[in-house]
Amino acid sequence: MSVDGPEEPLEIVKNLRGVVHAFYLSEDILSKMKEEEAKVRAAGGNIDVDNQGFSQALTRQHVIAIIKDPRFRPPPEPTVTLMSEDGKTMGVEVFPFTLEQYAKRDDVVWLSDAFVMFPEVHGDGGEKFVMPPVSFPELNPSNGCKNVISCSPAPTCDLLMRQHYKYPDDPKLASVLIAFDDCPKDPNFKTDLSSVTIPTKI
Repeated sequence: MSVDGPEEPLEIVKNLRGVVHAFYLSEDILSKMKEEEAKVRAAGGNIDVDNQGFSQALTRQHVIAIIKDPRFRPPPEPTVTLMSEDGKTMGVEVFPFTLEQYAKRDDVVWLSDAFVMFPEVHGDGGEKFVMPPVSFPELNPSNGCKNVISCSPAPTCDLLMRQHYKYPDDPKLASVLIAFDDCPKDPNFKTDLSSVTIPTKI
């Protein structure tokens, strides 16, 4: 893993709407963030958090961090789910573009405006919040990237990263990590960006 990754993917990310800063992460800061992620628990301290996206990002050759404002597009898939110990989905994140799937259902409970619970799915005390790897279609084989994933660092990891690179802790901004491996460029590769929703308001 190198702090000096390929230029083209970084330039692509820098030019996305809502990106305030973008930079490659060093092995040193990723090691410190890994230690911090291992301490993370959900609010109240009684549910584990399994940031699978971050764990998988550590296996890639390069990790780009972006610090973004609200103009940045939402993720294409949910970034957090509540899972039972035997792998059943007990709750899931909701976005404006998935709202219709749940708005008229009477078998869900809204934990917040952005998260629904499925009360008919029961856990056994081993529940955990899972943060899966999320696709990032802007980086792909056409620009020399494969095995591309994105994830959100825990708030304490986000703060650790910003302090390391001397960026202010601005609550109006959030961070996302994009991880990938190098591959030969494929000019014939086609990616579907139709599912990538672009916010219309700041």
